[in-house]
Amino acid sequence: MSTTDTVVATAITLTDADLDPHVTHASTRRWLTGPGLPADSGLFSFAELARQGGPHTVADSTGDPDGRLSPELRDQLVIGGLLGPAGLETESVLLDGATGEVSTTFLFHDRPDLMDRRPLAPSLPTLVRFAAATDELAGLRGQFAAYAGRYGTKAVAEASRQLLAVFEEGADGEPAPFWKMAALIRPLALVAGPGAASGLALDLPLRLLDEEFGRGGVVRFEEVDFPATLTHEPTRRFLRETGLPEDGFLFHLDTDLPLRTLTEYYADDCGLPDDRLPARAECLVRLGHLIEDTALVVDGATGAVHSWSEPDSVLSPLNTDVSTLAFTLWLLHREHAVDEASGHALTSDTYDQLALTMLQVLSCVDPTGTTADTDWHYWTELFQDEAGGVL
Repeated sequence: MSTTDTVVATAITLTDADLDPHVTHASTRRWLTGPGLPADSGLFSFAELARQGGPHTVADSTGDPDGRLSPELRDQLVIGGLLGPAGLETESVLLDGATGEVSTTFLFHDRPDLMDRRPLAPSLPTLVRFAAATDELAGLRGQFAAYAGRYGTKAVAEASRQLLAVFEEGADGEPAPFWKMAALIRPLALVAGPGAASGLALDLPLRLLDEEFGRGGVVRFEEVDFPATLTHEPTRRFLRETGLPEDGFLFHLDTDLPLRTLTEYYADDCGLPDDRLPARAECLVRLGHLIEDTALVVDGATGAVHSWSEPDSVLSPLNTDVSTLAFTLWLLHREHAVDEASGHALTSDTYDQLALTMLQVLSCVDPTGTTADTDWHYWTELFQDEAGGVL
């Protein structure tokens, strides 16, 4: 085996000896010993090929001591895995050594009888081309370089059509669900640009929330609604001029009274002892609630947004600020509209891949809560909750 390894690794290649006896498909052998697989893809990791000295079978990977693996999976080759935000368990990427087809599966070492395959690409060259196009969109380079500095719903729609065309051309008009999701969901990250005028993480387009939730569904606050401890001016301006959805799907604003700090809220309504409140509770302004007993609060001094679990007395990072909170609520609402328009194709059989795609979009726009040093993150848990079916 050989690995092309410069300052930034570009490709992982194998020798003919690495491929024997598992890979017999001639063009696949030529690809793996020639161009190879990307070592720096934003979607996949093929480092396992380097660690293992070549591909190994699913049967070898799981052990399968009781022979419970299905025959179609037994000789499939594990060549890598899907990448997700830190700590997120993802699928393994499989190669059919006889046909060159690529698929995915979750490796269940204790229950290999529950494993199945999902199509990903008809060949390795197609997989590499699709991954490169998706990476170019994320980096606004290559065929997507023209979108640099362009933001808004028009840019989203155009980028989505362009990416879908790449996938359809490479898969005879029927790309696997994973790629359809990528084309429909990943361009949503283009709706808002980096914060400049707002002083927040993002500059949301004017009327974005009004168009998505309806003008009557967006609440804008007045100065009299703000407690004295909400001193972060960009947050105050955003709540006055842009506002937040009153019922943003899994989030509900407090609109009956002026905004209150956690200290004031619990003193007025709940009588929660002070020793159960988080530090600086008098500076944490309650915007509303996510689910029962979980409040959404903004730090009045910094603008950082947190979730506050009353039963657990735990304050956790949620979003960088109110602009990325608004983006998250917009993203959830838009995903529902896109899924409905597609005949629920996104959530039919590949919910976990949709959750992964949504989290990747969120993490590239707002990394708060999705990094390796975060123990728990509300949106991450929520997106992955297939039983709850929030997506």
